[in-house]
Amino acid sequence: MWTFNISLLEVALRTVIIYAIVLAGIRLTGKREVGQMALFELVLILLIANAVQNAMTGPDTSLTGGIVGACTLLIANSIVTRVSSRSRKLRSALEGTPTVLVLKGNMIKKNMEKEHIASEELEQAFREHGISTFADVGFTVLEVDGSISVLRKDELPSNVRPYHRIRFIMNNKN
Repeated sequence: MWTFNISLLEVALRTVIIYAIVLAGIRLTGKREVGQMALFELVLILLIANAVQNAMTGPDTSLTGGIVGACTLLIANSIVTRVSSRSRKLRSALEGTPTVLVLKGNMIKKNMEKEHIASEELEQAFREHGISTFADVGFTVLEVDGSISVLRKDELPSNVRPYHRIRFIMNNKN
């Protein structure tokens, strides 16, 4: 039952390949919090899990094959988490970067379309932050975790300190 042969190595390799492809695919679909997923997005993830299961284990439907697949996924995820926590470039590639959606009351339509955010979703975020109109919004950002951060115009700093901006740009180049 616990013999380690080439078929189990094949299960591990297949699992790593599927993990990488599904991770890339989900990353390409955009930023969403799990709690903000629409029903069709949840169904998609469940169907993907079912569709790739056979691709990971192949003809090996044994308990051992399932354990090897699950352990491989856990190890692969642990490695990706550790490496991305140390590499800003990899973290940016995997998680994305924050996207400005509204600046000083003006919606940035190009960014809204790129991130597939409807104006109704923005309005909901405004209400959650106690803001009633676009005119009151100073800055709205779609964060890498899919949440929407909103600052009122009166919450923005009144004086611009350019050296903070320069330090931010320099830190992002690492």
